Amino acid sequence: MRVSHLPLRLSIGAFVLNSGMGKRSLEGEAAQGVHAMAVGAVPQLGRLDPDRFARVLSRAEIALGAALLAPFVPSALAGLGLAAFGAGLVQLYLRTPGMREPGSVRPTQEGIGLAKDVWLLGAGLTLVLDDLTHGRRRR
Repeated sequence: MRVSHLPLRLSIGAFVLNSGMGKRSLEGEAAQGVHAMAVGAVPQLGRLDPDRFARVLSRAEIALGAALLAPFVPSALAGLGLAAFGAGLVQLYLRTPGMREPGSVRPTQEGIGLAKDVWLLGAGLTLVLDDLTHGRRRR
């Protein structure tokens, strides 16, 4: 891991890890709400029981946060996971009714919380691209 990646990986890794830890106890109506939003964006997730989905989501966020925080995980790999997670959140934003102004990508007041997650996609892609191009410059 490059030293210049530390601020990005530490700040996002701690945030995602904390989010995953907070979802460990999601059950019942809370799990159903998170599941329903996810199914709206990715209908295939409807095959999962809401409580199971919440457990899988929690574990995935914990694993991603830990990978970002672990210095031995290459930035390209951690960035790939972060970009995939961010892309999922962007998809959730784009496909959830009421999150965007009609006919626009601009968020409504309700959509700002999801729209801002585009930075996770950008940060993940930055880690991947920087790690890949940095290796080429040294050769």
